[in-house]
Amino acid sequence: MLTMILAMKEIGAGLAAGLSVVGAGIGIGQIGAAAGNGIARQPESADTIRGAGIVFAALIEGAALFGIVIGVLALFA
Repeated sequence: MLTMILAMKEIGAGLAAGLSVVGAGIGIGQIGAAAGNGIARQPESADTIRGAGIVFAALIEGAALFGIVIGVLALFA
């Protein structure tokens, strides 16, 4: 019974880390697509759009990092 609980913890930690990384990849991909579209429509605003895109990508990476940390904590807790 104990080995089954440990196996479930490992699966849960892997799923938490994997899904948070996949979600971050999708989010950053959408930011890149929207930024590219915005720059194509208004090239004079390229610097502003690029800066906002970098900030939003960093926020998404932070959320993904929290998901990974929670997964690791679930594994060792």
